[in-house]
Amino acid sequence: MKKTCHYLVSGRVQGVCFRMDTEQQAHMLGVTGWVRNLPDGRVEVMATASENTLNQFKQWLKRGPEMAKVLDLTEEEVDLKDFDGFSVR
Repeated sequence: MKKTCHYLVSGRVQGVCFRMDTEQQAHMLGVTGWVRNLPDGRVEVMATASENTLNQFKQWLKRGPEMAKVLDLTEEEVDLKDFDGFSVR
């Protein structure tokens, strides 16, 4: 059963290819949704997939790409949303 989660990632997550690598990870796992930088330095992610797949995706978000330093990750389940693929905004 699919669900949609909203994530906010903070730390050194901008200027380290976080969005590009998040998009690549989403494609590999079959996650749909989007990722974008926020003006306050965080990265925002909206993702739809099965619960198991979202758990794998969340584990990746906790680490991020090699140059990132994730300090905090918040997750909130939201109403199910359908997306055509995964995009960088």
